[in-house]
Amino acid sequence: MTRPPKPRSRPEKVSLWQYMRLFRRDILSAQPEKLYRAWMAEFRTPFFRSYMVNDRDVIRAVLKDRPKAFPKSDRVGSGLRPLLGNSVFLTNGATWERQRRIIDPAFEGGRLRETFPSICRAAQDAAERFAGHMDQDIDIEPETSHAAADVIFRTLFSIPIEHAVAREVFEAFQTYQRSQPILNLAAFVPVPPWVPRGYRRETRASAARIRRLIHQLTAERQIEIDAGRAPQDLATKIMTTADPQTGERFDVDEMVDQVAIFFLAGHETSASALAWALYLLALFPDWQDRVAQEAQGADLTAFSQMSKLKATRDVFRETLRLYPPVPMMVRETTAPERFRNRDVRPGAQVVISQWHLHRQTRIWEHPDDFDPTRWDTETGQTCARDAYLPFSAGPRVCPGAGFAMLEGVMMLAHILRDLRVTLGEGPPPIPVAHLTVRSRDGIRLKVVRR
Repeated sequence: MTRPPKPRSRPEKVSLWQYMRLFRRDILSAQPEKLYRAWMAEFRTPFFRSYMVNDRDVIRAVLKDRPKAFPKSDRVGSGLRPLLGNSVFLTNGATWERQRRIIDPAFEGGRLRETFPSICRAAQDAAERFAGHMDQDIDIEPETSHAAADVIFRTLFSIPIEHAVAREVFEAFQTYQRSQPILNLAAFVPVPPWVPRGYRRETRASAARIRRLIHQLTAERQIEIDAGRAPQDLATKIMTTADPQTGERFDVDEMVDQVAIFFLAGHETSASALAWALYLLALFPDWQDRVAQEAQGADLTAFSQMSKLKATRDVFRETLRLYPPVPMMVRETTAPERFRNRDVRPGAQVVISQWHLHRQTRIWEHPDDFDPTRWDTETGQTCARDAYLPFSAGPRVCPGAGFAMLEGVMMLAHILRDLRVTLGEGPPPIPVAHLTVRSRDGIRLKVVRR
């Protein structure tokens, strides 16, 4: 049976130095095979203890029941701070609560319907760009990155990716990605805030460039808001929303932090998911035909027609299970805990690995198989409730989860309605993770007319 590619696991026992080298190369293959079947595994270093958990009761306690007792760890977040500043992705406590009270209304209620036209136009343009590669064997990751960035700029600032500043942000972000920003001293050694993190020069420079460009867009939007002529997009909605408790709004500098994480979370994760979805559909052409038939039978310019794209939605959900764009979440204990009859000290790292949870052999049936029909089964629906976390869960669930699902389904439908993707030359892609789950050497597909 054909199975989607999966990275090799490391040997069971390695030194901290070996682990650091493996981690630098790829987060996924730096983990042992036992994590696919273990309920919990402890990793000890001279500096800290880390617990990777697949136990659904522990995960529920950490993410849903007592989330304030398990704040986000700065061990990973410190590597992203040069770009994300004090964004909602990195904050905890009262600061995070205030930020979510301002941000959440932009993604509630009928906002999906309001953003749908912008997503639709971006999907149409993506399909046209794919058609421009007819009969060519191409790496599709740059194409999906372009498409996802286009969605972000259209929905946030009502500008397409062709806008000069949007294009410059996109190019700077590609440089930032290549610099592997989460690999810094604090990822492995607990150090005080004043100790330099050892960021690469490329990381600092590209982050500063991105923030400078986002500041330009945000400052211009504030001028438009003050003049009463701002478009009613996500940026305007967020910048004009007051905290219901304090009456405060984001100023321009605070908004720069939030736009940076929207771009990181909304662009990079969507680009990863779309690329893997297209690869899986090339690997399983029968499912690709079902997606195309749904798209051909629906009016893709009408929001009301989205309910007709059930198979497409199940394909995208299955893609997010096999290749969750964000492979792991790291929390930290603030008090003594007891997990699975084991004492856990304050300050320990609690790692919830979506990558391993989604492939846990004692939870999922045939976890390494691509099977979109699993979402119609009782087992699949049960797993979806407590072992499927592509957007996290609990109070810190991604506010743009519905947005991301709509974008993924629309992109697949528009691209595959008239086009077909087939496997390109060369070996299968090898999943690796630095910031998100990408392919080590790209994903090569051939685009042909359907």
